[in-house]
Amino acid sequence: MNKLTGFIGGAAVAFTFGVSAQAQNWDMPTPYSDAIFHTANIIEFAADVKEATDGALDITVHSAGSLFKHADIKGAVRSRQVPIGEFFLSRLSNEDAAYGLDSQPFLATSYEDAARLWAAQKPAVTALLAEQNLMPLFAVPWPAQGLYTNGEIATVEDLSGLKFRAYNAALESFAALAGAAPTQVASPDIPQAFATGQVEAMITSPSTGASSKAWDFVTHYTPINAWVPKNIVVVNKQMFDKLDADVQAAVLAAAATAETRGWEMSAAEAAAKTQVMADNGMIIVEPSAALMDGLKAIGATMLADLQATASDEAKAVIAEYQGN
Repeated sequence: MNKLTGFIGGAAVAFTFGVSAQAQNWDMPTPYSDAIFHTANIIEFAADVKEATDGALDITVHSAGSLFKHADIKGAVRSRQVPIGEFFLSRLSNEDAAYGLDSQPFLATSYEDAARLWAAQKPAVTALLAEQNLMPLFAVPWPAQGLYTNGEIATVEDLSGLKFRAYNAALESFAALAGAAPTQVASPDIPQAFATGQVEAMITSPSTGASSKAWDFVTHYTPINAWVPKNIVVVNKQMFDKLDADVQAAVLAAAATAETRGWEMSAAEAAAKTQVMADNGMIIVEPSAALMDGLKAIGATMLADLQATASDEAKAVIAEYQGN
C-alpha cells in the first residue's frame, strides 16, 4: 500500500499507519461457530489488527463454515480465494504425518506436553506449509479430548461395534483398533449425526461437547485426555508479502498475542465446559484403570505404526519431543 501524506494548512501530517488509497479488506473463513472460544479469539485478533493498523487492514471473520467448508479452507487460502483462514491442523495428516502429531493418541495429553510438542512440531509445519505458499500465524489447542457415550465405558471392549464419530485419519484408525466403526462427521453436524443414528459415540473436547449440547444425545462423558489437538491460522504468503512492512509487523504482533491468549482460554475452557455438561445432566465418569490401559495400548500401537511409515520430518519431531 502507498502511504498518503495529508496536507492540512500547508503542514504535512504523517501517520504511523498511513491511510491507504484503498484499505485492505480480508475475508477470513473459520470452521467453528461464534460460541467456540477459538472463534472468539480470532474475532479479537481481527479487532487487534484493525486497531493496530488504524484500519489499514480490516479482517472480516466468516465463522461456522459460512464462507468455505472446513475441508476447503486451506485450499482457499492456498489458491488466494481468501488471504487467511483457520482449520484443524491434523486434518492435513494425510499430506504429512508431521501435521497430525498433536492428534496422535496419548503422545501429548496435557497442556505442558502440548506446548513442548508444538515447539518441536512448529518448524516442520512451517516448512511444509511454505512449500504451498502458506505461513502459520498462530496455533491454539483444544482442551484434551474426552469420550462421549450412552452408558459407562469400563473397558475398550465396550466400544466394540459402536458407530464412532471421526474427524481425522488418526481418530479413524483409533476407532477401528478399538473395534468401533468410524464415520467422518464435521463439528456442526454432530447433533444431526447422533439424532439419525449415523454415530453413537465420539471423542472430542469439552468445548465441542458443550457447544453441540451433547447432553441431548449422550449420557456419559469420560475425560480420557487422549490428545490435545490444535487449530492453526495460516495466511497466504504472497498476499502477506504485499502488505506494508508496518502492517505485517502489526499482524505478527497480534498473532503472537492471540496464541498466548488462546492457550489461556483453552485451559479455562476445559474446566468450564465440563461443568456445563454436568450442569445439564451429563454423568462425568473418571476412566477406569482397565479402560486407560487399553486405550494407551492402542496409542502405542498407532505410534509404532506411524514411525514405520512417517516422513523424516515427522520422525524428527517425535524424536525431539520425546528427547526433551
